Amino acid sequence: MVAFSLSCIATIAFATVFAGRAGALPLTGTSYTGLDSQARDILSRATPATPHFITYSGPLDGATGPPPASDIKGFNVFILAFLLRKGAWDQADEWQSLSDTQRSTIKSQYAAAGIKLIVSAFGSTDLPTDSDPVSLANQMAGWVKQYNLDGIDVDYEDLDAFNSGSGQAENWLISFTKQLRVQLPQGKYILSHAPVAPWFQPNRWGGGGYLKIHQSVGNIIDWYNVQFYNQGDSEYTTCTGLLTASSNAWPQTSVFEIAASGVPLSKIVIGKPATTNDASNGFVSTSTLATCLQQAKNKGWNGGAMVWQFPGPTVDWIKTVRSLSWPV
Repeated sequence: MVAFSLSCIATIAFATVFAGRAGALPLTGTSYTGLDSQARDILSRATPATPHFITYSGPLDGATGPPPASDIKGFNVFILAFLLRKGAWDQADEWQSLSDTQRSTIKSQYAAAGIKLIVSAFGSTDLPTDSDPVSLANQMAGWVKQYNLDGIDVDYEDLDAFNSGSGQAENWLISFTKQLRVQLPQGKYILSHAPVAPWFQPNRWGGGGYLKIHQSVGNIIDWYNVQFYNQGDSEYTTCTGLLTASSNAWPQTSVFEIAASGVPLSKIVIGKPATTNDASNGFVSTSTLATCLQQAKNKGWNGGAMVWQFPGPTVDWIKTVRSLSWPV
């Protein structure tokens, strides 16, 4: 996903193929009556139950800060993009610019609606692999805590490092993730990753790819916002290709094939662009996506759906997408 107000997402170059990305918290909110302030604070940030329905947000014209909770009814996680090595940009910068009182008010409104508010790190323009992962994790976790967010999403898209096959990218992400968890304890803060689907392909990546990352630190990652788009014109655009049998370009990278490689179905969130303008390819209609979610749920999947990017996904968008699986 792209910082600096751009609306596309990363593309992986490999050979001649290009590739880029039962019960949620009740929307009526949760009551913490009778608990002290510390307990209420921890519970209000705790990782929501599956399925996760997530939207990223870039800059919003004429607005400062995230939208009213009523504008994203049906979602239970809203992600501010992006926190970069040099600081906050776009929606993250807008959040930082608000007063403590404004942030507290918005967080309370989101919590009452059952919506978590987190920040996404990096995107396609910030390539962090030459940075010290421990120091950077401390820096970013500190920002999350300073500005009272519910967690962080790692949208790592240093394609050259990953494609090199040296293991540098995988090892960097493992170290970075471990240190984030030191600072942002599991159960108190959300920690998600946003890999492109091909990075889960077995025996493709010299450094082990995201399967190695999952084997090393998957137990401390809450879920994966898997980018099933920008992988080629016809990739992941049918329910079969998305769910059970990906193409020969990126074999073994559909939802249930990733699960067969050892990733729990509950951690695989299906990521799609909201409109044809939000990605180079991989878009599917809301009715098709609703059908795919229904089929996946019937096979035991409950990860949820992610969309890039708000304001494209309206209340009607998520209502349609959830209509055949977890209706709202």
